Amino acid sequence: MDARRTFLSWPVVRQVTSGDLLGRGPSVTSRQTRELEPRTSTADRVVQSVCPYCAVGCGQRVFVKDARVVQIEGDPDSPVSRGRLCPKGSASEQLVNSPGRQRKVLYRRPRGTEWESLDLETAMQMITDRFVASRRAGWQDRDEHGRPLRRTMGIASLGGATLDNEENYLIKKLFTAAGAIQIENQARI
Repeated sequence: MDARRTFLSWPVVRQVTSGDLLGRGPSVTSRQTRELEPRTSTADRVVQSVCPYCAVGCGQRVFVKDARVVQIEGDPDSPVSRGRLCPKGSASEQLVNSPGRQRKVLYRRPRGTEWESLDLETAMQMITDRFVASRRAGWQDRDEHGRPLRRTMGIASLGGATLDNEENYLIKKLFTAAGAIQIENQARI
């Protein structure tokens, strides 16, 4: 048994002696809890942002310390969310600081068994080459009756819910301009 514990430190005794009879105040708060300090109190600055997940656009307050995000909370000044966030929005700090977050381009060659790192320029060139080749191979200029189609069946887009409205808008414009007709966003599925 802990040597520091005495009869007077029992929660029920603290409730009676402090006048906190319902046990909703300091009598039921542990010393460890009283010594806790919120992560937000040590932040160097607070940056206003928008939740990256869905199309609602909930406001966020991003707390930054030493150029690192330490906490993300709902922004009470947001007319959209009035300080509230859904579970995904509340966990968006984990999106930024997750130890499993990839910070480099990984590529696995066809029939390969290992991932290799690529520089961003090489990866972007590979994507561009494959995009253009797929568009060219699946291009349909006219249907069997000679009506114009001007589309490709070789490209499709499935967006992610971590993209914001502006990114999804630009992706939709890009794929439409390229002739793709299968364009969807995971947030709607």
